[in-house]
Amino acid sequence: MAVLGQGYVGLPLALRAAELGHRVVGYDVDEERARTLAAGTSPLEDVSDDRLAALLASNGYRASYQAGDLEGFDVAVIAVPTPVGADRAPDLGYVEAATRTLAVHLRPGALVVLESTTYPGTTRKVGRILEEVSGLAVGRDFHLAYSPERIDPGNRVWTLEATPKLVAGIDAASSGAALAFYQDLVAELVPVADVETAELAKLLENTTRAVNIALVNEVTPFCRALGVSVWDVVAAAGTKPYGHLAHRPGPGVGGHCLPVDSLYLSWAAGQVSGRRLALVDLACQVNETMPAYVVARLEQALTKRGIGLAGAKVLLLGLAYKADSGDVRESPAAAVAGLLTGRGAQVWAADPHVPDERRTDHRFAGHRPAAADARTVAAADAVVLLADHAAFDYELITRNASYLLDCRGRLPLSERVEAL
Repeated sequence: MAVLGQGYVGLPLALRAAELGHRVVGYDVDEERARTLAAGTSPLEDVSDDRLAALLASNGYRASYQAGDLEGFDVAVIAVPTPVGADRAPDLGYVEAATRTLAVHLRPGALVVLESTTYPGTTRKVGRILEEVSGLAVGRDFHLAYSPERIDPGNRVWTLEATPKLVAGIDAASSGAALAFYQDLVAELVPVADVETAELAKLLENTTRAVNIALVNEVTPFCRALGVSVWDVVAAAGTKPYGHLAHRPGPGVGGHCLPVDSLYLSWAAGQVSGRRLALVDLACQVNETMPAYVVARLEQALTKRGIGLAGAKVLLLGLAYKADSGDVRESPAAAVAGLLTGRGAQVWAADPHVPDERRTDHRFAGHRPAAADARTVAAADAVVLLADHAAFDYELITRNASYLLDCRGRLPLSERVEAL
């Protein structure tokens, strides 16, 4: 079998399949990534080098950037990125390119599954491309299905194996083939009526979180103006045992699921009905304002101490978008860093999960990598906790910081520690 895309979704899936006896080609157009994987070095914290090396040694898994290595596959899974373009519309360039690459090697009886998060209609578009290039007919000559990824980087409870998996085929035979493939890979399968339902369900489950986080993010400045703690409000409301699901504020949302999937959903609604989803668009706007709110709060605190933001030394704790992960995709920390450097601040950033080579976002440019040690913390005019990694020594940080803005509600408040 073949898995196209060896990132947060494709690599864990490829290795899981190899462990179950499949002979897997992990294909990625990024030659450097493919070579790194082939050498036994994992780019993901959720995948250990030892696990990768064992599967390479057993010949159960092989990493490649050569399209010819896809020849002869019986099952192929497309797990490539689905970003938004500069116009904030879906960009299916990676999906389409992967599909065309795959179609050259498609043979009768094969199963193709799309796992990339996308809008309704994409799976059928993949089918049309496969037919166009291969000359085979979907449903008659090969099977086609959609099974959206539900990968949560760093989650040790809801892993690939443990998380229920939606599966839908373009016809009954395709559904059967996809269910048969996944039945040993995960603990629970959830058959879905059709691929459009599965595509939309994936967008809805992530957008629901984005909208609710936006609600509490929008309430956060109001709580401050009212003189109450948003964290206390969230905790109090969260005691209701029905009709309420507690969400916490933060410096913004990151990863692919929340900021990107929400845009896909609203865009798709606009294309089909002529009307975008106003509530979803507003939620995206609210979440996108949070980095600026963090900087504004920081500037207020510095001004009270007679320090201007321009020239101030600011230490950011955490560049990843979530705790105990090295995932910097769409990280709000990048936006905070960019806003600060744009205002003339001297920005340092400490993140034990994010090596220097992963800080490729242009908004990270200008910051200085640092350690969250006593000397660095004490030298900063302000410290901002953006991702509350367990690896940080919070006692040391609070003891040495002259001012700390806690954007995660992690630390006890004091004269020197404020919460978002």
